[in-house]
Amino acid sequence: MTQEPTNPQQPIVQYVPVPLTPSEERTWAMLANLSVLLNLVTGFLGVLVALIIYLVFREKSRYVAYHAMQSFLFQLIFWGAPGLILAVVWGLTGALSLVLVGLLCIPFACVLTPLILLMPVISLVYGVLAAIQTSQGRDFKYWLVGDWVRGTLTGE
Repeated sequence: MTQEPTNPQQPIVQYVPVPLTPSEERTWAMLANLSVLLNLVTGFLGVLVALIIYLVFREKSRYVAYHAMQSFLFQLIFWGAPGLILAVVWGLTGALSLVLVGLLCIPFACVLTPLILLMPVISLVYGVLAAIQTSQGRDFKYWLVGDWVRGTLTGE
């Protein structure tokens, strides 16, 4: 059913997303994955860039949306979680250091700190590998989040 304009001089304008070319899709998917490099300089901006790319292109390209959402979630997990974990571990160690239990937590905090600090490095390497593959037009599935994102975006 078509609705007639109330003013005959003003046509009804509808927004129809223009599909991206395969080259544009590869470029935007690559940029979404490379946004992880912004985290080196800013600490967290790469996560926001990946989310913005997803929000802008979610209706224009499933390929770009899939890679941008994967990049966003992976960066959120591997950049945000380590800071939160370290704050909790060292906070508990400091709070409990007045008691014997706190002294027992210090070795665990010392061992966990270097392991947790490796998470952003893993994220950087993974993001660059994803960018290389998507720039070549190949699909890349992030560990932990790839299947979930694909199921969420396709409704399966």
